[in-house]
Amino acid sequence: MNRAIRILVIDDSAYNRRTIVKMLEEIPGVQVVGYAVNGEDGLRKVIDLQPDLVTLDLEMPRMDGFTFLRIIMQNRPTPVIVVSARSDDDDVFRALDFGAVEFIAKPSAKISPELFNIRKDLERKVLEISRTDMGKILKRSSGSAKETSSAPTAAVPADLRFDQVVLGASTGGPQALQTIFSAIQHPLPIGFAVTQHMPPHFTRTFAERLNRFSALEIREAESGDVMRPGRVLLAPGGKNLTFRKRGQEVAVYPVDPPAKQLYIPSVDVMFESAANVYGSRLLGVVLTGMGSDGAAGVRRIKEKGGEVLAEAEDTSVVFGMPKEAIATGVVDAVVGLPSMCSEILKRCGATPH
Repeated sequence: MNRAIRILVIDDSAYNRRTIVKMLEEIPGVQVVGYAVNGEDGLRKVIDLQPDLVTLDLEMPRMDGFTFLRIIMQNRPTPVIVVSARSDDDDVFRALDFGAVEFIAKPSAKISPELFNIRKDLERKVLEISRTDMGKILKRSSGSAKETSSAPTAAVPADLRFDQVVLGASTGGPQALQTIFSAIQHPLPIGFAVTQHMPPHFTRTFAERLNRFSALEIREAESGDVMRPGRVLLAPGGKNLTFRKRGQEVAVYPVDPPAKQLYIPSVDVMFESAANVYGSRLLGVVLTGMGSDGAAGVRRIKEKGGEVLAEAEDTSVVFGMPKEAIATGVVDAVVGLPSMCSEILKRCGATPH
């Protein structure tokens, strides 16, 4: 029988602690071994209790979540899920840079029964992330701000093999996407679209963050935005990204997902819609992430004459989405993250040198 997943809850709000503990204790195979009221208390509990996973609030007295993350990742690397109400700044993504594996958005910054709405998301992420290889996380986090130094330039032919690239990601995706796009420091005649599993309000901040590190124009997609060379459009949190021909142009239209859709935004929806529009001119890329989102979409890309890349297991934070894509038998190449940008450019015909 598998050992129970031992979890420590860190939050300065008594109500939030009780609520999160209650939700965790209802998950089969999970044991809450303790709680802490601030980062300082949390550090002592991590050393004493040696949990498999920590849930962490970022805003706390005495020692905030960022200081906790810096110290714990240097002394006892442990998978951390940030549970935060912050959605209007860069803090969640800073936490991921410091070594947090995932985050869950609180429905409200105030004490509210709405916190129970995170139950399904919390269960799914706890079960997937508790056994994460922290070596991969720390290697990816430490390298995320250094990618611009090794940026490839590209010799671009007049006739590209693919002129549109679609990328899908979940857990570990923010750092993976930053690695890829920060390695592009020269304009390219290629359009990009991204679906990253992320709640509403966070994707705009995420797009702005990516835009700071790349020569490409990167922003959250709005209804009617035109896909252009050198532009990267991100599916808004909570909506699926679809493509539609509009005269000689292709425009994107974020749409509400059906009620029972598991993964939001959906990589499958974006892949299938893009394949129907771009056909053989499309390259699909499946990056790190939990679950099977993207597997149906890569089949459609291949049916329409496009090609598909998947991230290799040894660099994937969670080898769920790439594994399921590879299992379809239609993936053209399995590529480690450090080589992914170069491989994308090579496949498009913009060979890096």
